[in-house]
Amino acid sequence: MLRLPALFTVPGDALAGAAAISAPLNTRTLLAMGSSLCLYEAGMALNDWADRDEDAVERPHRPLPSGRIHPAAALGAACALTGAGLSLAARAGRPALAVAVPLAATVWAYDLALKHTPAGPAAMATARGLDLLLGAAAVGGPDTDVSQGGGGVAGLGVAVRGGDVDSARLPALPGPGSRLRQALPSAALLSAHTLAVTTVSRHETRGGSPWVPLAALATTGVLARLLTRERTRPDTTLPPADRTDGTLRTALATAYATTAARPYFHATLNPSPPLTQRAVTGGIRATIPLQAALSARSGATATAVLTAALAPLAARFTRRVSVT
Repeated sequence: MLRLPALFTVPGDALAGAAAISAPLNTRTLLAMGSSLCLYEAGMALNDWADRDEDAVERPHRPLPSGRIHPAAALGAACALTGAGLSLAARAGRPALAVAVPLAATVWAYDLALKHTPAGPAAMATARGLDLLLGAAAVGGPDTDVSQGGGGVAGLGVAVRGGDVDSARLPALPGPGSRLRQALPSAALLSAHTLAVTTVSRHETRGGSPWVPLAALATTGVLARLLTRERTRPDTTLPPADRTDGTLRTALATAYATTAARPYFHATLNPSPPLTQRAVTGGIRATIPLQAALSARSGATATAVLTAALAPLAARFTRRVSVT
């Protein structure tokens, strides 16, 4: 029910969000990642609860229709995980909680009302974009005054004496609103990918038109091209990206494109349920190199490498457990 392989696609959202605003990773980033994981799994449990009647016909092997898990337990898990996700976001600060609340609302709205409507893919794409923004909102802490210490100052490694911070040595972290605006381009790219994958997934049990995976294939090509371009940085004090950054950016963009494009292409040639399901699996797995490429595009090389390292782990578990 919790689809372990898909979990590996979640931490990269918060990491890419932090990278988008050129912020150092700290304990608040970990809290944002924990919040994302809880809300993601809440959505998984709620999805199976909401689709239990449909799954009884189309996917009787699923945990609820097979009787392995009681519907009440699935709903209870969704509620508990949502509460845990919001609690972790609150610990990361008010800006993070302000993003986590609409994220949780979007997850519940998608599973309970929007999934089978034309607005379903857009709702899922919105949730992914908000998840990246959660990582950006969390890194600055509960407010914009970094002189109060906490995760932001510790993460920057700045000495604090007598409650004062040497402002000449401390790069100014942007305020919550500015952080979200800086992260919006990365969130938009991630949302576009999610929109394509979710649209394809609507046809995975019955098959459908070749135009849907073809549109996803075209979206992948456009996103891969955009990922190879260095992002314009709002902070002019940051050093320009070197050749290594460009090579890494291109390699990750290529990994993203190849992971998603091949199954999309096969589903375009033959939009049967098995090939469509493979296209959805490929699109989900491609989320990790996409997140890594977004971090590399923002100049966060170490974060990009860390995110990319999750891909082989996800692939390993995908061989044992279905990702959809």
